[in-house]
Amino acid sequence: MNVVIVESPAKAKTINKYLGKGFKVLASYGHVRDLPPKDGSVRPDEHFAMSWEIAGKAEKRLKEITQAVKGADHVYLATDPDREGEAISWHIQEVLKHRKALKGVDVKRVVFNEVTKSAVLDAFRQPRELNRELVEAYLARRALDYLVGFTLSPVLWRKLPGSRSAGRVQSVALRLICERESEIEAFKPREYWTIEVEFATPSGERFTARLTHLDGKRLDKFDIGNEAAARAAAERILRQQSYAVAAVEKKQIRRNPPPPFTTSTLQQEASRKLGFGASRTMRVAQRLYEGVDIFGETVGLITYMRTDGVAMSAEAVAAARRLIDSRYGANYRPDEPRVYKTQAKNAQEAHEAIRPTDLFGIPEKIGRDLEPDQLALYELIWKRAVASQMSSAVIDQVAVDIASPDRALQFRATGSTVVFDGFLTLYREDEDDTEEDEENRRLPPVKERDALTRGKVDPQQHFTQPPPRYSEASLVKKLEELGIGRPSTYASILQVLQDRKYVRLDKKRFIPEDRGRVVTAFLESFFERYVEYNFTADLENKLDDIADGHVSWRKVLEDFWRDFSAAVTGTKDLSISQVIDALDEDLGPHFFPPQPDGRDPRLCPGCGVGRLSLKLGKFGAFIGCSSYPECRYTRPLAVENGNGENGSGEAVGPRELGNDPATGLPVSLRKGPYGYYVQLGQGDEGEKPKRVSLPKGVSPAEITLEQALKLLSLPREVGVHPVDGKKIVAAIGRFGPYIKHGDEFRSIRGDDDVLTIGINRAVSLLAEPKKGGGRTPKPLRVLGNHPADAAPVNLFSGRYGPYVSHGGVNATLPRDIEPETVTLEQAIELLGARSKGKGKAKAAARPEKPKPAPAAKSAKKKGQPSRAKAPARKKGPAKETPEAAE
Repeated sequence: MNVVIVESPAKAKTINKYLGKGFKVLASYGHVRDLPPKDGSVRPDEHFAMSWEIAGKAEKRLKEITQAVKGADHVYLATDPDREGEAISWHIQEVLKHRKALKGVDVKRVVFNEVTKSAVLDAFRQPRELNRELVEAYLARRALDYLVGFTLSPVLWRKLPGSRSAGRVQSVALRLICERESEIEAFKPREYWTIEVEFATPSGERFTARLTHLDGKRLDKFDIGNEAAARAAAERILRQQSYAVAAVEKKQIRRNPPPPFTTSTLQQEASRKLGFGASRTMRVAQRLYEGVDIFGETVGLITYMRTDGVAMSAEAVAAARRLIDSRYGANYRPDEPRVYKTQAKNAQEAHEAIRPTDLFGIPEKIGRDLEPDQLALYELIWKRAVASQMSSAVIDQVAVDIASPDRALQFRATGSTVVFDGFLTLYREDEDDTEEDEENRRLPPVKERDALTRGKVDPQQHFTQPPPRYSEASLVKKLEELGIGRPSTYASILQVLQDRKYVRLDKKRFIPEDRGRVVTAFLESFFERYVEYNFTADLENKLDDIADGHVSWRKVLEDFWRDFSAAVTGTKDLSISQVIDALDEDLGPHFFPPQPDGRDPRLCPGCGVGRLSLKLGKFGAFIGCSSYPECRYTRPLAVENGNGENGSGEAVGPRELGNDPATGLPVSLRKGPYGYYVQLGQGDEGEKPKRVSLPKGVSPAEITLEQALKLLSLPREVGVHPVDGKKIVAAIGRFGPYIKHGDEFRSIRGDDDVLTIGINRAVSLLAEPKKGGGRTPKPLRVLGNHPADAAPVNLFSGRYGPYVSHGGVNATLPRDIEPETVTLEQAIELLGARSKGKGKAKAAARPEKPKPAPAAKSAKKKGQPSRAKAPARKKGPAKETPEAAE
């Protein structure tokens, strides 16, 4: 018996069909071991010894693998052909050794770049030993990520309350985003004007040219800097009646096709053309690589999707050239095959570029068997791979210079025409943040000395633009240019930054949250070397050297740890005031920008005397007054626009609404950690002021004093219940408006208003059963019918995230499965695992006496809405595990 071990069940299913009898293919479901998320998992004092822990779910898989291996003659480790795949194979082999399951068993490693029958069978004819250098490169990377995460994150927690974690690469990516935002904020737009003039040829054909010379002097971009100068130039042009063609310049250029996709270029182009995030792109690519059912046969459609190589195999190139001949014609195929070499830093080029396994697998033919995301990504990969072997596009470029008789006024018109489209007939590469080119802007035929008739003169105002925020595509491109991280890690890095709420995506652009800017400022102030771009890139080079066998992995770790641990030790005596001063100096220009009216942006609006600065509290940084405790003015970290609002029109500081007629105390609108609220009084002399949250539907920008006073009158008595004579009270709690009758609570929803709800409606609400909102949730979509009973399997959005449901069983979607891409097969597998888990729990509970409190807790199911509750005291946030792995 031969046992083959791969990562995923989809890959196992595909390979099993190719190998046939005599082989048993098992899936490890990814990594089976990892460093435990606690101190001491990597021990520098013991030559960087590591403790590994088997994940709970992996134990079941390992038992199946161990059982199968004990009766086997050969074990083939067929995980992915990169460092991570080598590491998974190493972990599996180590566990099997420890369990004494490999006695008398021959263990070999097999690698293939595509999951096709020919590639798999060829790999099994050429097995090898595990590559120790690749394993050591993995160990070094894993240890570095752990040491940075578990050493630096506690420093953040102690010195910067409210921060989450730091990571070796994530912190550098965050710095890029924050620095770009600082550039945008510091940017001062500059005005400039251009003059567009319409001309007509003797035959009456019209075209537009731009003024390039005025008074015989060539114009620079800012030479016409205001409307007055533009009007004066336009008048000069209007006064001159005679113009002629001064010169015609023609040239022909060839545009070459881009190379096939690497991991990073695939992520970039999928973002631009398909709107896919990096994580979504990699999930879909994984499915295409591992195997999809096409015409009743499971086959891998693309080569391995984690690669920085741009070359295709000779067989693939030959197939592409045959396809181009038959589909587009011989003139679309160059005389010689195209050869590509990568331009990226640190490129390993160990694998082929990403390409279809069968170039003749035309998207239109196989599209009916693919999900929409799979088809879109496959078509993108197919077009790019085929286009990379097509002929260059031929483009004619024309520039026409026009002048007045004395040459004091000169103009230029440019245009281009595609003479032969070549690869452009199939594929055009998108770019980030570029202006439209003038391709296919045709100019009428003209020759030197042709007289032209001047038409309309159009002065156009422009302003220089700040650098654009990073999109996922442009950030991945920048990271790759700097040599930071690896393409296979970019998707997880970008996701971590969003999960930690350090950045957010708005209109597909990254905007740093204030929390992220504070963390970046802290790291730049006290750990500057470790967020430098060159340092991080050099470390990546050293990891590559380990993989190539040029340097010892422990030596790299020793050199890093010596300096890094000293830097961390140096922060132990760092006082909070030193941290605040450093942050205030770094972020002051951001949070306190100059005001248009010239007032001091740091002057406290609460007391009119103190100065505003950054402060650190239990839940993180905020802005407060230097006159504390006499002045208790605070506001969240946000930039004020001069009207007590941030750039989005949200209030960042207290906004006075007026005074309460009954008490004379001021009524103000404020924003706290949990949203907007109105407050009565200032809370002076240690007294806690009355506060009420704004209910949904009440706009902070439009709230009036009258509305605020009504909210501050809560809780209010609605009336007396007709059955028992007890009071019914309406109020607003942590989870929104509610009514209370004795120990019974009901949420106020829909058209009901906490300020106006009457006794009849309140009694009616109390009579309704508690159903977590009183309605059955509507599914996001129906995935299909369960094969067991033909009942629908539905996808829902629940309180704790998306989940699938069937027959009363709910199963939460894991983080690596997107709601948009989850399939019926995945849902059935999740529901099956959930059902087995519940069955075991019930069986284990039968012999014991029931315990009411725990039973009540265990009855809750993930994804189901909870019942309305009375306001509860806010618990402090649980401390997160540092991001040890990027």
